[in-house]
Amino acid sequence: MRQRPAKGSERGVERERGEQRYVYGVNPVMESLRAHADRVERLFVTEGQLAAKAAAEIFSRARDAGVRVERVPRERLASLAEGGVHQGVVAEMRSFEYAELSDLIESAADSGRAPLWVVLDGIQDPHNFGAIIRSAHALGAHGIVIAKDRAVQVTGVVAKASAGAVEHCPIARVVNVSRALEELKESGAWIAAADPHSTEPLWRARLDGPLAVVVGAEGAGVRQGVLEHCDFRLQIPMLGQVGSLNASVSAAILLYEAARQRGTARPPAGK
Repeated sequence: MRQRPAKGSERGVERERGEQRYVYGVNPVMESLRAHADRVERLFVTEGQLAAKAAAEIFSRARDAGVRVERVPRERLASLAEGGVHQGVVAEMRSFEYAELSDLIESAADSGRAPLWVVLDGIQDPHNFGAIIRSAHALGAHGIVIAKDRAVQVTGVVAKASAGAVEHCPIARVVNVSRALEELKESGAWIAAADPHSTEPLWRARLDGPLAVVVGAEGAGVRQGVLEHCDFRLQIPMLGQVGSLNASVSAAILLYEAARQRGTARPPAGK
């Protein structure tokens, strides 16, 4: 049961795996080795492009994990990274391991903090998705929920845009977003949607309790059928002439307000 009024299962037997992928760029590759070295199949590097300090840690971690390192021409790296900025290193990864929605609920309950999740409705752009993952991890979210269909999945571009945060932020895929919201409600959460048509500014809502923040695709926003499963809709007031914000920016603002209200958006002690 949810504990307070708002102001202003997708379960499976096995974890889902995505397709094999390539992660590129110093930070994404470094975080892959730090967090899940067992999922790194091999590394491709180009002489002279990888900074010495980064190379030292990457090669050391690869050696400790028994990951094979291949030195290849820069053209090969550019091909593997599909034109992305690889900074001299690409990791061939095993398929991404998605979490179950029940995992996100359980880990939040065990964290000792009020649960906080991000639910994405139809995000198609991998850069937006990666940026949302980065903000979610930085601002204390317990995980992200995405749809299996008609939405971007975890790719190398997403990993690069997340600056490696994808290796630390659990992501669950669900068949039906609306049904997932109902399961989150059953766990005790309130559901807040970013909605530019709302008249309720986000700072008037209480976001310090168990919460799922729903963000829709740019242009389309959160679908009406999904909005009907949300407890309240929040507007991010703006002064400019542009009608709406980038989806990743909207998510970051909502997450920061939730973190501020929870007292987690504070500098480390001594700063």
